[in-house]
Amino acid sequence: MADCQETLNELERYLDSELSDTRVAEIIGHLKGCTDCQGAYEFHADLRTVIKTKATNEELPDGFLDRLRDCLGDDVLGDD
Repeated sequence: MADCQETLNELERYLDSELSDTRVAEIIGHLKGCTDCQGAYEFHADLRTVIKTKATNEELPDGFLDRLRDCLGDDVLGDD
């Protein structure tokens, strides 16, 4: 099974569907049991959504800016 460091190092490749089926199963197994890595996965998945949204001028997913502020800090994004 993958550990936190391995999972975090491979999140982008996982999201890009670039990992083997065996490695995907290991990453999924780790994500199911690790709330910290789940949070990182959700952040990266949401960030991809924002990038796609920005390109198509759609609204951000509910709660995204709050999660982004949690990761980066209010000083980076400012207040609403």
